[in-house]
Order: sequence, then structure tokens, then C-alpha cells
Amino acid sequence: MNILFLAQRIPYPPNRGDKITSWRLIQRMSREHRVTVVAFAHDEQDLEAARVLNEEFEIETVAIPHHESRKKLLSAPLLLTGKPLTLGVYGSRKLQDEVDRRIPETDFAYAFSSSMGAFLLPHRLPWVMHIAELDSDKWHQYSERTPFPMSWVYKREWKTLLRFEKRLAAAAITNVLCTPLEEQIFQREIPGRPTVVLQNGVDLTYFQPAPEKAEPHRMVFTGVMDYLPNIDACVHFVNEIFPRIRAEVSDARFDIVGSKPTPEVQALGNTEGVTVTGFVDDIRDWAHKASIAVAPIRIARGIQNKVLEAMAMGLPVVGSTSATQGVQGQAGKHYWVTDDPAEHASMVVRLMADPEAARALGRAARQFVEDHYDWEVTLQPLDRILAQAAQAQS
Repeated sequence: MNILFLAQRIPYPPNRGDKITSWRLIQRMSREHRVTVVAFAHDEQDLEAARVLNEEFEIETVAIPHHESRKKLLSAPLLLTGKPLTLGVYGSRKLQDEVDRRIPETDFAYAFSSSMGAFLLPHRLPWVMHIAELDSDKWHQYSERTPFPMSWVYKREWKTLLRFEKRLAAAAITNVLCTPLEEQIFQREIPGRPTVVLQNGVDLTYFQPAPEKAEPHRMVFTGVMDYLPNIDACVHFVNEIFPRIRAEVSDARFDIVGSKPTPEVQALGNTEGVTVTGFVDDIRDWAHKASIAVAPIRIARGIQNKVLEAMAMGLPVVGSTSATQGVQGQAGKHYWVTDDPAEHASMVVRLMADPEAARALGRAARQFVEDHYDWEVTLQPLDRILAQAAQAQS
């Protein structure tokens, strides 16, 4: 089949959550099908990545320049309408024209996110909506975590985007969710539409344990640091949890590793024992220094790649319910879970005081992801989706 893959950003290199998943999907599809990628390029790095996909991987990739900050400003008038701001931020005449031009030669389309599904609504062909995270539910969570007036904006986005997601769900041949929990929420909010769970995996060869590099009393958090759930998690940890740990372990250190730290995140680096790295070439260099990974995320539904990657590297993980619920492991056996700041600190201190218990938890974590999160296993439902698409085409 000729497959058209639409994404909010160029799906390479796989160095952030959405790119990791979209790249793996494209790799899998490319084994037996011809895949064309049409995606937004947010910066020069994305444009270079598109060149690499075209020339080195021989995956035809069309990069549409996208200036997100400007688009957000231009989308403000939509507040006076019934349309979600998302459609303004990710709307594009150029991308729509590119999709329209390619539809006659396309057998099947894959929209990675609801905003990309918008470009397929004018056309009649089998296509799938992959909900990397249930955006309407995400905005609902944001509205409950932020003060007015942004709480009002987020609440409005939740309701308007949910109405739009219902339109998309009705048009797609199936709707892909990344965890059973998100599938339950989707089926509750948008009943009667077909769904399938396609979980994220982790590169078990790339993310390997290196216990000999670990430094005692050092913790790590990884992620893109202009993303609200990551910002909230790190601010919460440094303000509410880290001081409790330092009161017990005076040389405890916390590394915040990830690109695009906001001023609020950068300011956390002024706290003694806290390092904010900004972009790094290889997060493994920092993760291997750590003896514990923390994931105090309070806004999340899907699988957290940071948790899977830490587990694959044999790190003991202390995380919140939100951070671990998508992984579907066993709390206390594969990771430790709490939503209470004092208990979170206590768990970390216990692991610091008992390195062998920490290593045992890390070994159990590694074994769990080996058994359940190899990409070859997690992407098997994609083969059934493609077979369904071929049948719908015929």
C-alpha cells in the first residue's frame, strides 16, 4: 500500500516522546509498504531531519515550516468562536494542499494526533487516528491544575476539542490509544467508535543498564522541559519533595535533563543540589550517573517514555500514579509509587540507604520491560490495523 503519514513534527531523530513513537510506526510500516511523511518542521533541526529521512532512509518526507509561537498568537481570535485553538495552532493551508495533492495516490492514511486528522476529513479513504495522548482529556487536566484565566482557556479547549475528536472518531476506521486507561476514557467520552490499544515500547539495545557508572544519592528526571506536565513535575519535586530528601541525605543531587527548559525550570537550578542541563546529546550519559529515577508527574494519562527508558537502564523508579499507571507493572515490584510528597521523599531516602534494594528494584524493572515492552511486541497490533486498512480499500 501507499501510506500517507501525517505528524505534528518531523518524526526524526527519536529524541522525544512523539518522535519516538511516530518513528517506530514508520519503520514498521516501511517494511512492507511505501510510506510518505508530511509533517511540520518547527526549526532548522527538523528541516535537517527531513533531509536525512529523504536521503539516508529513502522515506519521502515533506517538511512544512511551522512557527508555533506565531500560530498561537494568530489563533487567539478563535476564542470568540466555537472552534478549538488547536485547529488554529496546527492549521495550515500549505499542509492541507500537500495532503490534497497526494490523496489520489494514497491507499491509506495515518494521522498521528487529532490535529493531523483534521487534514483528512475532506477526503474519503481508510485512515486511522492515532491519539498519542487524549488531547481533550489533557486540557481537562490542565484546567484543574492552573489558575484563572488560563483555567478558563483550558476548560474551553477541552470541551471544543472533545466535540471535534468525536467528528474525527466517526470518520476514522479505528482510533489508536496508547494505554487501556486512555481507551476506557475514550470509550466513555466517545462511545460506539472502534478502538485499539497500541502501547509504546522501548529500545532495549539502546537503553542498557550501566550500574558501574551510577553515583550514590543522585536522582534524574528526563523530558522536554517546555512541556507543562514536566514543568509541573519538576517544580513540585524541587519545592515539595527534594528539601525533605536533603534533610535526610545532605549530599543528594537532582538532575533535570532535557531540552528547552523554561525560565521557571531554569530557576530551579539555583537550588543547591539541583542541575538543569538543557539540551544534551545523549540522555543516557546523565541517566547512567543516577542511582534513582524520579517521575513525580501529576498531569498524565499515557505511557511515560521516561519511565520505560529508566526501567530499561535498570534504574529504580519512584513515580506518581499518573507516571506509572500506563506501564501496567506491579507497584512495589517493578517501581515504587506514591502521590504523597513526604512518602515520595521517604521512598527515595530508603533506596539511597539500601543500594542493594535499589539495584534489585532496577533489575526487576529491566526484566519487566524486556518481557513486555520490546517494540517488536508492542507494535504487533499495527499489523492488524494495516490488514484492516487493506480490506477497507478493497
